[in-house]
Amino acid sequence: MNPGIPYQEALDRYQAQTEHPPAAPLADADALLRQFHPDYYPDTLTNLRVGPNRGDPCHRQLAQLLEADARIDEADLAGAPIQGTDILVIGGGGAGCAAALTAARMGARVTLATKLRLGDSNTVMAEGGIQASILEGDTPQAHFEDTIRAGRHNGDQRLVAQMVMDGPEVVRWLIQQGMQFDTDKYGDLLLRRAGGISAERVACFRDYTGLEMMRALREAVFNSDIGVVEYSPAVELLSNQSGHCAGAVLSSLKSRSYRLVKAKAVILATGGAGRLHINGFPTSNHFGATGDGLVLAYRLGARLRDLDSFQYHPSGLIYPQHQAGHLITEGVRAAGAFLLNSLGERFVDELLARDLVSSAILRECKEGRGVLVGQPPGQAAGVWLDTPGLERRQPGILQTRFPKLLASGRKSGIDPMVTPLLIYPTLHYQNGGVVIDRHGLSSVPGLYCVGEVSGGIHGKNRLMGNSLLDIISFGRRAGAHAVEQYQLVSHKKVTLEHLSRLRRELTLAGMPLAVQSPLLFPTIAGFENDSHYDGLRRNKKRPAKP
Repeated sequence: MNPGIPYQEALDRYQAQTEHPPAAPLADADALLRQFHPDYYPDTLTNLRVGPNRGDPCHRQLAQLLEADARIDEADLAGAPIQGTDILVIGGGGAGCAAALTAARMGARVTLATKLRLGDSNTVMAEGGIQASILEGDTPQAHFEDTIRAGRHNGDQRLVAQMVMDGPEVVRWLIQQGMQFDTDKYGDLLLRRAGGISAERVACFRDYTGLEMMRALREAVFNSDIGVVEYSPAVELLSNQSGHCAGAVLSSLKSRSYRLVKAKAVILATGGAGRLHINGFPTSNHFGATGDGLVLAYRLGARLRDLDSFQYHPSGLIYPQHQAGHLITEGVRAAGAFLLNSLGERFVDELLARDLVSSAILRECKEGRGVLVGQPPGQAAGVWLDTPGLERRQPGILQTRFPKLLASGRKSGIDPMVTPLLIYPTLHYQNGGVVIDRHGLSSVPGLYCVGEVSGGIHGKNRLMGNSLLDIISFGRRAGAHAVEQYQLVSHKKVTLEHLSRLRRELTLAGMPLAVQSPLLFPTIAGFENDSHYDGLRRNKKRPAKP
C-alpha cells in the first residue's frame, strides 16, 4: 500500500480553492472509533490490581502511577514546618483560582499551592472559547443534549445538567472579574458554533480565550488575601483520625524541603495527564500535566472513573517537528477551514465531534492518504488544514480572529495565509478522573476535585468550550461548599497512615515498590527525586550520570 505522499510533493500539488466537494457522510461512527481511535489500540489497557478501582480498565501508563509507591514516608517529614489554613487549594489554573476566590470572598483563610507559577496550566492553552447557552433560541437543554451525545452517552447527567445551567452566570462572573470577550458593534457577545454543537454557543476572545481568562483570574487572586505558594507541588495528602482529607505535604522546588499544610478541606485542581504522552502521541498540554491529582486522590481512597478514555484533539501541528503537538484551535474549522488529505480531498465533516474527526485523520494517514514528513522521510504523516482556502473565502479572517495562529505560523516559518498547515491528532484532554458530586466533592470527606482531575462531566469525549465552563462552574461550587461544610471541622490527628495501607496492598499483590509517584514532571525533564530540583533547573551539585 502507498504510505502517502512526501510533504514537498503534496505541497506542490496543493491549490488554494474557495470550494471543495463535501466529504461522503460517515456511515458508521462506532466502527470508525473502534478501528482508529487510540483508546482502542491493542494492549493499551490493563486492569488495576490495587485501590478503590481494583479490576477496572486503565491505560497502562496511568496505571503504573496509580499503583506506585509514595515519594515520601513519615521519616522524611521530621522537623518539617506545619502551617494551618481553612481551605487548601492545590493547583493554580482556572479551576483552582475560581475555587480559591470563591472561598476567600466567603471569609475563609485560603492557601493556594501550585507546582509552577500561578497560571501555569492548561487553562492558558485553551484557545477556542467557553460554551454558554445565552443566544436567543438556544437553551441549556440543547447544550445538555449536545454534551451527552458527544460524550457517547457516558457522562453523569446530574453533573452535565448542573454545568449547563451554570453557563450564563459563569460568563457573567468572568466579565465581572475583568475578562474580555469578542463583541459585535453593539457590544453583544460574538458566539461561534463548533464541532458537535447545535447552536452558536461558544464565547471567545480571539484565539487565546484561556490566556485572557487566566490573566483576569490571576490578577484577581493577587489582589486578594489568598496566600499563594508557588513552585510547591503536593507530593502527598494528609488524613485525620476518621479518614477525612486534612491537608497536604508540599515540596518546595526552590528550597528542596517539605512543609505540611493542615486544612479543613482540600480542593484538588491539578489538571490532567497529557505529559504522560499516552500511546506515544504528542500533546498540547503544559509542562506540569502529569496526573498528580489522580494519584494523590486515589491513594487516599477516592474512586475514579473512565480511566480508559482520553481525547485526541484533531488539529495539533505535526510539521515542523519541533512544534509537534502545538494546538490549532477548533475555531479555525468552525470558521470554515477544510481538512484535506494528500490528494486534496475533503474526507470528513470538519464539524463532527472531536473523537470522530481525529479518528478520520488517523484513518487517512494509516491508509496511505496522508502527507509524509520526518527524518527519515515518511516517519510521520498528517493532513492539511486549509487555511489559505479559508482566507480566500473570507479575506482578513485570519488576521482579525486568529492572531495566535499567525504567530504560530511565523514561529514555524510558514505563512498560514499562503501555505496550509500540516496537522495530526494531539493528546489533549483526560476524559476520566475522580468521581464527584455536583459540588465537586469526592468519595473522601473533605477532598474536592475540580477541573480536568475530575471525571463524569464529559463522558468519553469532550466538546470544545466545555472545559473552560467546567473549571469555573465546579471550581466556584467547590469553593463555596467547602466553606459551608467545614467551618467547624477540627483534626485531632493528622497522619500519613494511608501509605501503610497502600504498601501493604502493593506487597500482597506482588507488585514492586521501585516506582514512585506522583511523577511531578515529564520523564524528559531528567529529574529523579525532589533533592534534584533547584528551582526548575537540575541541581548542579548532583554528580552527572556516567
